[in-house]
Amino acid sequence: MYWTLELASYLEDAPWPATKEELIDFAIRTGAPLEVVENLQDLEDEGDMYDTIEEIWPDYPSREDFLFNEDEY
Repeated sequence: MYWTLELASYLEDAPWPATKEELIDFAIRTGAPLEVVENLQDLEDEGDMYDTIEEIWPDYPSREDFLFNEDEY
């Protein structure tokens, strides 16, 4: 399983919190690439709810990780 910013961006509008099956269904319905669906299928399924993308991909960068000053624009 591997994630990139591009792949993870397909889950930004997912209906959080969501189960693994709900995320897979969302990815299929929104036309996400096959890699996104495969990555979600590789998750261990214990019936857990995922609250954010960070629970799926802990290295997902947050807004603070980018050196972008919104006040300048």
